[in-house]
Amino acid sequence: MYRYQDFDRAFLAERNAQFRAQVERRIDGSLTEDEFKPLRLMNGLYLQLHAYMLRVAIPYGSLRSAQMRQLAMISERWDRGYGHFTTRQNIQYNWPELRDVPDMLDALAEVGMHAIQTSGNTVRNVTADHFAGAAADEVADPRPYAELLRQWSTDHPEFQFLPRKFKIAVTGAEADRAVIRAHDIGLQLVEKDGEIGFRVLVGGGLGRTPVIGKVITDFVSEAELLPYVEAILNVYNRFGRRDNKYKARIKITVNEEGIDKIRDEVDAVFERTRNEFTGFGDVLDRIKADFAPPALDEGRETQAYSDAYEQSPVFRSWADTNLTAHRDADHVIVTISLKAHGATPGDATADQMRLMAELAERYGHDELRISHEQNVILPHVHRADLPQVHARLSEAGLGTANVGLASDIIACPGMDYCALATARSIPIAQEIATRVDELKIEHEVGHVQIKISGCINACGHHHVGHIGILGLDRAGVENYQITIGGAAGSDAALGTRTGPGFPAEEIVPAIERILTTYLDLRCDAAETFIEAYRRVGMAPFKTALYDKEQNRDAA
Repeated sequence: MYRYQDFDRAFLAERNAQFRAQVERRIDGSLTEDEFKPLRLMNGLYLQLHAYMLRVAIPYGSLRSAQMRQLAMISERWDRGYGHFTTRQNIQYNWPELRDVPDMLDALAEVGMHAIQTSGNTVRNVTADHFAGAAADEVADPRPYAELLRQWSTDHPEFQFLPRKFKIAVTGAEADRAVIRAHDIGLQLVEKDGEIGFRVLVGGGLGRTPVIGKVITDFVSEAELLPYVEAILNVYNRFGRRDNKYKARIKITVNEEGIDKIRDEVDAVFERTRNEFTGFGDVLDRIKADFAPPALDEGRETQAYSDAYEQSPVFRSWADTNLTAHRDADHVIVTISLKAHGATPGDATADQMRLMAELAERYGHDELRISHEQNVILPHVHRADLPQVHARLSEAGLGTANVGLASDIIACPGMDYCALATARSIPIAQEIATRVDELKIEHEVGHVQIKISGCINACGHHHVGHIGILGLDRAGVENYQITIGGAAGSDAALGTRTGPGFPAEEIVPAIERILTTYLDLRCDAAETFIEAYRRVGMAPFKTALYDKEQNRDAA
């Protein structure tokens, strides 16, 4: 993993000192809130419904144990003892006092972390596949390229005041675990004639105008990556609309200008400027060295894993849902669920963060990952250690066997915290998870992605959920629209709205009807929810949701 150099440390020290002075001026009244707003947003500080919120960058989702421990300490010393992991692979602190934020930033800098460009109309935190560097299906580790983009984009003078925020995601495999098709730029590592390069997509995004990104080029070489990405930003900065913030994202620019014109403009800038990018190959080589794979354990017996799998149904259930194939057969990727039934999706207490840090240090080569699905990953765990890992996680409320199931719900903070929200997300997610646990059906239902947003901005990615839920305000009453058929991976698709929305007290029974309808109509247990939906279409689900006579008979 990348470790800060003298330049990074000096840069952060100067930046944090500058913001400390700005905070002092806000507190003593020298700056009004309107004057302070653009300054705090440049440092990841938002003003939410009830308090300030600090959004901390976790670039490409990678953490060391020392960083996770520092996040735990910060949550206890300056917040309320927990942090919220987001769909942008960030962590948010929801209750800091303004006077404490400079100290929080200094504490982050001690372990090579910051909150720069987690807000504002700039290039945001670059995200990546949370299984990067470990997945068996990977062409190459995408994180060195994500780090290169992070360094290039940080305080880039040309791109600090873009028409709107700009998000980049990188995946290293054909199986898209980074949702690249819903980003302003999506990068997929590919191999062509023995050379590593990138398929590049542009114009994806969710929010009030959801769009699946379009391929702008099938192959850009490793050496061409930075000049090509900069060419895209250059074109967007010139063509992107600034008259209407709702039409300012690059997805609107691509739609209005057409992908062919955007491609021509990008190619023209690329050809003109590509030779200006000299020396970054050496930088990339140094970065790659920081991401050398760990020396994995060899020759260890895995009988302890086999015995636990055969003898413990609880362990076997967890292993079947929360473990993923590693590039080394004796190791696995462990996904730690932050979605215990009834818990707030994405929240972790300080004690839980410290435990995950300890497990990473002891069993996982000192590596952790945050997923856009709001879970935590131990990417390199030997099979022999899995019984101990599972036992420790279970003691801390982190052993829920539900990754990829109906209770593994992505949810934005909603109206419990967010000033933009029009409805609650967290309580709905909790109620759905509790209900499927009561019914004991989620393992029978199998893989299904439920995603909830508390407003049209879609921070919960509801558009690309197999089942998406959008909370809206209808004349002062919370109302929840349902979409079905979305997907976030290589088969990315936008969900279709089922019909009228449901009041808060009816949304959980509605989701239950969707799941039980799927169980009734699937061909067999191997047919997943999304496969069944694509086969039969909307009609049976719509009937289950809105046919009152049928629903009364079922009750």
